[in-house]
Amino acid sequence: MFFVYIIESVCSKRYYIGQTENLESRLKYHNDGKVRSTKSYMPWILKWWKAFETRSEAMKIERNLKGIKKRKGIESYVRANLFSGCGAVG
Repeated sequence: MFFVYIIESVCSKRYYIGQTENLESRLKYHNDGKVRSTKSYMPWILKWWKAFETRSEAMKIERNLKGIKKRKGIESYVRANLFSGCGAVG
């Protein structure tokens, strides 16, 4: 299984979108400051995720999400595509 995930910065409320094979270790990687683009906005919490059979499927959805620049657009996409989540949208 491969996952597309959205994490949210606790301090800045920014979203970061990525894909991985292991959600738990990837979130830890972000929170350990090992990702240059997310290091400045730690800590991060897992907000939404969706599982896919193949990495190519996950990468396609990741690209779609990264193409959406507005927070409300991302949240609408998540709802419309039945992502699992850890909290209310918004």
